[in-house]
Amino acid sequence: MRDLRKLVSALVIVSFSFAALLGIGAIVSGGVFGETEVNVLITTVIVGCESVAALCYLGLAGHRLAVLGAVGGLTSVVATATALMMTWSETLGGAHTWQVFGVSATLAWSFAQACLLLALVGRHRVEPALALTLLAIAVVATMISVPIVTESVMTGNYWRAFGVIAILDVLGTIVLTAVGVFRRRPGPMPSGPLLDPSVEARLVAAAGARHTSPSQLVDDALDALLAGHGGGGRGRGPA
Repeated sequence: MRDLRKLVSALVIVSFSFAALLGIGAIVSGGVFGETEVNVLITTVIVGCESVAALCYLGLAGHRLAVLGAVGGLTSVVATATALMMTWSETLGGAHTWQVFGVSATLAWSFAQACLLLALVGRHRVEPALALTLLAIAVVATMISVPIVTESVMTGNYWRAFGVIAILDVLGTIVLTAVGVFRRRPGPMPSGPLLDPSVEARLVAAAGARHTSPSQLVDDALDALLAGHGGGGRGRGPA
């Protein structure tokens, strides 16, 4: 799973770097800034948005709710493909195409937001504040998608309710993100060595036998240990 995450991360970085180079080339080419150059810049933005969303989905690799990242990835592929086709095709862009793009883009970014929060503060358990924020994300995505699908004009009360829930969505996201960042701050390092020389030698030997690094081996072992204890992050005390 971690090797797959590294591979996808590398592909995301390479693809966006290539798109960025194309965008820069379109700007500094010095020629007439026509439709092709505009389409290249739009493509760069689309690929950049997809790259950011993909990194959010990858944050749930190995998580018990990793399926959310997989579903988000599928919706983002639909949104990205639709956006690229509308950008470069002269025949697409009708009402149905815009509906597909609107709904898929809304879902893709909602899943990306949820994955980011789960990766930051829900790695071991989903606390009430996180659960309420995830619910707000789902409601906001639904309330955006319904008018797009039904092509209906919603009432003022509908959009007032949407505004309240969207504010709670943003508030919860900002607070939880800040909490997650501060929780990840490293504490003071102990003055002595972290491991006994004999344990360190065993760790290096085990990592070499598995063709990985000692840090990666410890990380995988901790993930397996926490998963075995139900994600609580605490082992059992002595009997």
